[in-house]
Amino acid sequence: MAESVPAEGPVLTTESLTAGYNGVVAVADVNLSVAAGEVLSILGPNGAGKTTTLLSLAGLLPTMNGQVTVLGEPVDTGRPYRMARRGMRFVPDDRGLFPSMTVNEHLRLARRRPDKTRESMVFDRFPALANLQSRTVGLLSGGEQQMLAIAVALLAEPRLLMVDEMSLGLAPMIVEQMLPAIRDLAHDEGIAVVLVEQHVGLALAVSDRALVLNHGRVVLEGEAGALLRERDRVESAYFGAGEFADDESDGSERQSVL
Repeated sequence: MAESVPAEGPVLTTESLTAGYNGVVAVADVNLSVAAGEVLSILGPNGAGKTTTLLSLAGLLPTMNGQVTVLGEPVDTGRPYRMARRGMRFVPDDRGLFPSMTVNEHLRLARRRPDKTRESMVFDRFPALANLQSRTVGLLSGGEQQMLAIAVALLAEPRLLMVDEMSLGLAPMIVEQMLPAIRDLAHDEGIAVVLVEQHVGLALAVSDRALVLNHGRVVLEGEAGALLRERDRVESAYFGAGEFADDESDGSERQSVL
């Protein structure tokens, strides 16, 4: 079982989080919080700083300034295993799986309990995996691999689940199945979820709250339902408006993101 943490207060908070690479700032002054059972989406165009933010939250990238608190204590950069022991799980955009291992081998390694109660729950959530247990990961489709990556994280009984670009490379039909499953897991099991997602409309539809990053700064945030009703504001923030506008853009990529 994961270590106990205080029940009150948010599962994850940041205060003026600033991070980057080789002294170059990629995200600045990011403030966010996520409570148990809540889904927060981090949205924005390529290069906005979404993955950088997630890596900092997970303790995989040192912060340049600010504070990240996860599961009741500051993130210990360079030792993410300590946060994993307390209930944090991070699913990267490459899914973090081993191509030569089977589905069953992944599930067996991830299982925290000697019984298979939790594994049965995973199969209830993702029934396609039950018939794929003997198949090696390298032979799975992209959607099946993503199901397995989430299943592996769930077997660890997480309190905080962070998923980077879950829909990357997946057919829209698969994305429409996977994202609601994440919302249901959060709400049913009280897991705090942070999603970085490129499908803005679908992400807002399954989230409780969302924020939009542009040029490394939060330019819009609010309740997901309200943001869905304010398409113009979301798209303006996503593509850059006012001080965040990209003067070099010719507007050719500014098709609707919702």
